[in-house]
Amino acid sequence: MGIFDWFRGKKSYQTARNAGTWNSLFVQEPSLGAWQENKEITREDMTAFYAVFACISLISKDIGKMPVLLKKKKEGVLVDALTPKELVRVFRKPNHYQNWQQFNEQWTQSLLLRGNTYVFKMRDAFGELYRLVILNPDLVMTLVDDNGEIFYQLSNDRLTQTDNVIIPASEIIHDRINALYHPLIGLTPIMACALASEQGISILRNSKNFFANGSRPGGVIEVPGPLDAEKAKDIKTKWDINYGGANVGKTGLLSDGAKYVSIGMKATDSQLIEQLNMSARIVCTAFNVPPFKIGVTDVQGATKVSDLNEIYYSDCLQSYIEARENLLDEGLSLQDYNIEAFLDLDVLIRMDSTSKIAYFKDGISAGIFSPNEARQKLGYLPVTGGESPMIQQQNYSLEALSKRDAKADPFAANNSSNPLELPKNDTQKSVYQGLFKAENQYKKGDFVTKNGSLWHCEKDHLGEFNHENFKLAQKK
Repeated sequence: MGIFDWFRGKKSYQTARNAGTWNSLFVQEPSLGAWQENKEITREDMTAFYAVFACISLISKDIGKMPVLLKKKKEGVLVDALTPKELVRVFRKPNHYQNWQQFNEQWTQSLLLRGNTYVFKMRDAFGELYRLVILNPDLVMTLVDDNGEIFYQLSNDRLTQTDNVIIPASEIIHDRINALYHPLIGLTPIMACALASEQGISILRNSKNFFANGSRPGGVIEVPGPLDAEKAKDIKTKWDINYGGANVGKTGLLSDGAKYVSIGMKATDSQLIEQLNMSARIVCTAFNVPPFKIGVTDVQGATKVSDLNEIYYSDCLQSYIEARENLLDEGLSLQDYNIEAFLDLDVLIRMDSTSKIAYFKDGISAGIFSPNEARQKLGYLPVTGGESPMIQQQNYSLEALSKRDAKADPFAANNSSNPLELPKNDTQKSVYQGLFKAENQYKKGDFVTKNGSLWHCEKDHLGEFNHENFKLAQKK
């Protein structure tokens, strides 16, 4: 910035550029001068290869189907939180043309295809956030001023209703991956598998042409004696027209001692399947997708589906999910409301029914889950008495066992079989009063049996049975 610009208060910006080889937004050159030789690789060519398309589609759909959950800490435990009223509009629907699933899918697709996702936080006349839109990366430029502050230059876009303006970084949620050459510019995984993708497309095209010609390789026509160039061209042209392409298989006719000699490799010798699988494996490596997820390889052994999903989550999805949760926390200032954003992993990692029942059964037995918490996860309504975690009666605390063992003879015959049980007084009256009878007088604390169930007397009672004075202790 010049001295006169400084007096005028004019800012100067430096464009954050990528120093890598994927500079062009539309064309990739595998080698210097390839574009002039018509050997360039376009973005459309890359995504046309089935492995690239499958990886991008798989990752974006899986992250898209995970809803955003808001949680807060209560006594050190994360519990569900209400959406702040200032953010209700955004969390109900991020913008006027997408729901949250579509929004999350586009976020991931932009990240995988371009290495960058730009989310513009649009505000109303009162400065309140009311819309989140994902910008076209082609229409966004990252700028850095003399003080190291980050800005973004937007261009006109009718769908997102953005103008040609420069805005501060506080109004953009910028997600990026593989920022190898510049911390503000991400790189798409396609950069690492561009040549493999091109090879795969070439294999498929050659295979298409191969089978379009009846799976027969090319050949030569041998003619005895000398043959001028014009005559040779004429013979070749007529042969291709009459017996090539859709006419393969027709009976050919050659005169003057000419004969057709087939050359080239057979279909079995070309090993197209192995080459194609190698290209697909390279693509999976670049995207960190296990090959079995897109059908490149088969699942070996009797591995459970839940285990395979865990591998896929930890190796591929976890970094995208963690980054998005952190960006939503920061970009929407959720820390001001003491809440955090999480993507719901239960939608992604679902156990089979047998494993799920065993998981909650063990949790309830150990006193970790309450029955109602397990019922909620399984899609059942809560039941009375299932609110609290439970544990078996014979389990004692270490403190109680320590007191028992501190005795001179912890296992003396006069000790009760229950180390915590108080010695019974012979004069102590039993609290069980047998079958309920309306003519009997019952005191608070008594137990009676009625219709096969055990009832506890909550208040002194005389007369006909009523539920105000008795509480169910044990169902029939």
